[in-house]
Amino acid sequence: MHQSYLLTCPFSPIPNFSFQAHLSESKEAKDYSLPNSTWSPDLMAQYKKYTEMSKDGTWERLPSYRDVLDHLPERVRLEHAQKMNHDRRMFLRNLDEEGKGFEYVMFLNSLENKTISVFQLGPYLEGPPGFAHGGCIAAILDTTFVGCALSFVGQIMTVNLNINYKNPVPLGSVILTESKLDKVEGRKVLFSGQVWSVDGETLHAEATALFIQLASQERSQPPERSK
Repeated sequence: MHQSYLLTCPFSPIPNFSFQAHLSESKEAKDYSLPNSTWSPDLMAQYKKYTEMSKDGTWERLPSYRDVLDHLPERVRLEHAQKMNHDRRMFLRNLDEEGKGFEYVMFLNSLENKTISVFQLGPYLEGPPGFAHGGCIAAILDTTFVGCALSFVGQIMTVNLNINYKNPVPLGSVILTESKLDKVEGRKVLFSGQVWSVDGETLHAEATALFIQLASQERSQPPERSK
């Protein structure tokens, strides 16, 4: 099955802002990328695996908060403090009860221009009986592409997300999403990604995406990677 999605960003770009090589850590907000009691053994095993691999600097865990602005450096957060309130939440972090929706952690590999994200899909994400809704997979891919992009090219907006669904994802299962920054052409940013079962045996979905940088940002472009 093949589907195309046109997604847009709900907020305006922050002028004169350049992201660092990683997302900054908020000193006040709760970091939802850390383990909680609902994480399954598979999710914990992957978390421990990539945390261990992060010790030599190859990988880096990206913090995850409910408010978009909490991902930004403190200086920028203070400038836009009036926009921060408890009535607005990121889509994948919108539930109060842990384990019912998306539980996940993202790890960045700066040398390879990619992220590996580990997701556990809760019972509130059902589509077909016993399986996750296809829109959840689209949201996962879009989110991981953006998380990767923020670390390399700054703020972006989704222009096109093309997904080939291969196999449905059982509710409660853990999946691995690999997102790669393939090319930067001016303001155009191109990604590819795949969603796998945690054992690497089942390909659930694969995707390509086109994004546009929202503002001029002074940074060197990552090298084009061969496909």
